[in-house]
Amino acid sequence: MLSMLTFTPASLLRPGAVFGLVLLAAGCATTPRPGAHVPRHGDEIVAAGHFFRTGTPVVLWMDPGGYDAYRVERRFAPLEKADWRTSQEEVRHLNTPNRYNIRRDGLTPEQLERVRGGGWDLPLLQEVVDQFVLHYDVAGTSRHCFDILHDRRGLSVHFLLDLDGTIYQTLDLKERAWHATTSNSRSVGIEIANMGAYGENERNPFDQWYARDETGQVRITIPERFGDGGIRTPGFVGRPARDEPVVGVVQGRELTQYDLTNEQYEALIRLTAALCEIFPKMTCDYPRDDEGNLITRKLPDERLREYGGLIGHYHIQTNKVDPGPAFDWDRVVDGARALKGTGQPLPEAASAETRARGPGRLHRR
Repeated sequence: MLSMLTFTPASLLRPGAVFGLVLLAAGCATTPRPGAHVPRHGDEIVAAGHFFRTGTPVVLWMDPGGYDAYRVERRFAPLEKADWRTSQEEVRHLNTPNRYNIRRDGLTPEQLERVRGGGWDLPLLQEVVDQFVLHYDVAGTSRHCFDILHDRRGLSVHFLLDLDGTIYQTLDLKERAWHATTSNSRSVGIEIANMGAYGENERNPFDQWYARDETGQVRITIPERFGDGGIRTPGFVGRPARDEPVVGVVQGRELTQYDLTNEQYEALIRLTAALCEIFPKMTCDYPRDDEGNLITRKLPDERLREYGGLIGHYHIQTNKVDPGPAFDWDRVVDGARALKGTGQPLPEAASAETRARGPGRLHRR
């Protein structure tokens, strides 16, 4: 239940505050035994070394089966060829062993010197991060996405969102991941497993990934060459949240896309609520025009510099269209606001019409 999930204000999560709260709660309790195991809940994300609950399954880079963007070697190459020297020889896009670097923009020389060794504190990170960038991966599954980003392109992103709603975190949010060009220093990024959006005359992979089953409903069909796709939920059957592909306009182009799964939306809502709570400068909203409607093209440079909140890759770069016309911005924003308990409504100009038609129109193929 959404109402059952609560978040601790970020101001209370500073190391000193946490220590004080523990002392108050414990009173004269005995100091924990050295070596005592402190279990996690399995829904935490990590920002500047702090663990934050989300209420949805999260696999960290340090967990079994996680995807670790700190590692130099390729994750899916044969072990004897995964080292950096061999990887550099075999993959022309790998120009550096690192897939991330420091969030430098806006830091003073003294702050930069402090954090270059990893010494970020949460309040400083909260001053820097104010955007949550949404991508679709055109890889279909998070495992394949990490293979492409890490092993083949030398790129990174903080989160991967798989078809079954499993979230993978690959880096601490203090790191500057390489996913959104000019917004890298100020943003958190997520790659959502989805095969993307295409124009009428573009080749698309829909026939390989989407098919109707015996019930007549569309299901996601992972091609055999990907095996089980790395999906963690046994026997999972993925279905787009809307049974028909969605047609909408992004960057002035009419595009068709299959929607995310309901499991992905529910996980993304919880992650969004957590991020907007952790980072006070990250408004729980998306870019809107003067009438309150979603902007579906790149933001002007000045507007982009001033904007803090949820943002699509296409709002940052003219050559991008993700997260695509099927992405239901209102479902995510409304759900995250409800989870945060803000009760903030959508602008009247956008609420009724947008909820009725969604971000795009349904289209039968």
